[in-house]
Amino acid sequence: MRHSKLFIAALVALALGGCITLPAGPAGPQGATGDTGATGYTGPTGNTGYTGATGRTGASGGTGATGDTGATGYTGATGDTGATGSTGARGSTGAKGNPDSGTVVIVPAR
Repeated sequence: MRHSKLFIAALVALALGGCITLPAGPAGPQGATGDTGATGYTGPTGNTGYTGATGRTGASGGTGATGDTGATGYTGATGDTGATGSTGARGSTGAKGNPDSGTVVIVPAR
């Protein structure tokens, strides 16, 4: 029976221990703030690249040779001029009248 009394006493202690609450104690001191880590090293800035060389201008092409002038053709021979025909005989001119006299002279034709 001895064990059973101990067992009952333990059960009573546990039951009463769950009902009794004690006030909380004062808050403990705050912990120290941790140190800040060292700042990292910034690397150097890269140099600006060089500008590429300018390309050269291509050579100009040569001027083509001038063609020869073609030969000039000969002028054809000039044809002979035909013989000139004889001029017919000229008729006689009639006599001229005197404008002051009013007289007309008629000369017969030959």
